[in-house]
Amino acid sequence: MASDSKRRIRSISYAKYGYMFILPFFLVYAFFQLYPLFNTFFLSTQSNGTVDTVSVGLDNFKALLFTNEGNRAWSAVHKQFVQALGNTIILWVGNFIPQIIISLVLAAWFTDSNLKIKGKGFFKVVMYMPNIITAASVAALFVTLFSDTQFGAVNRLLLNWGVIDSPILFVSDRTASRVMVMFIQTWMWFGNTMIMLTSGIMGINPSLFEAANIDGANSTQVFFRITLPLLRPILLYTVVTSMIGGLQMYDIPALYRNGTNDNTNIRTIAVYIYGAFHQTPPNYGYSGAASVILFFITTILGAICFAFNRDKDAKKYKKSRASLKNKLGGI
Repeated sequence: MASDSKRRIRSISYAKYGYMFILPFFLVYAFFQLYPLFNTFFLSTQSNGTVDTVSVGLDNFKALLFTNEGNRAWSAVHKQFVQALGNTIILWVGNFIPQIIISLVLAAWFTDSNLKIKGKGFFKVVMYMPNIITAASVAALFVTLFSDTQFGAVNRLLLNWGVIDSPILFVSDRTASRVMVMFIQTWMWFGNTMIMLTSGIMGINPSLFEAANIDGANSTQVFFRITLPLLRPILLYTVVTSMIGGLQMYDIPALYRNGTNDNTNIRTIAVYIYGAFHQTPPNYGYSGAASVILFFITTILGAICFAFNRDKDAKKYKKSRASLKNKLGGI
């Protein structure tokens, strides 16, 4: 009897209490994430407008992805979407490349035991500070400093010094506005990326660096032979999160424009979705279709990143083990 009661006590599962604790998260996630996601897929197949919407199948996707010379409205929608997609890719690549390079260099410097850098904590805090400033404040600051008019701070300074004869169009010019948005994004996020990479480097076994120093390896060799290969997981995380954030870039491109002028040179897909959703009448179908296309683009690029990061040796070992198992099973 005693053994039966002990066995009954041991068989009691407390997992249900864990599920009860995490249940609120899943309820909130289902209401605020899953429902809007499914509703977006539904809207992408509906006609535009606010009343009497009907299912149009894949017509919204066709209008966004393909041109139609016989339908001017269709061609205009396609042109706007393709331009927004191109702007999104250009702005993301243009700010991510310098961001990751600067962050890697700074992270390597701050974690190099051979470099006696004083005030590391101060520099880390200062470099991370732009990330905690709201995007609206940053956009307002840069629009004020780099205004197109002669009354902008930078233009006024350059005019007074005689460097330029007329104001530079930092906001309206295509190249200048893109460069400014890239610079703002890099300035805001390189501190956060640097902290992530620094934590990744500090997680590497110190004995590897000690062995490299004993063998006479210099800082460059240590970085490319030890630090960079072992940082691959955290680099993958940085690339994927940056890619998701870059493809969904909205705040700076939407706010960095000349008053009410819709600057198409820096209009991203997120800005296009918001604009189509708030037109009169609202284009719910195009907004939903553009969101779904963005979702699939992000999914495909993320899958490609994970495919490149897969351990080839582990993959070969898994295949050889599976083939050996099949051979033994056939004997």
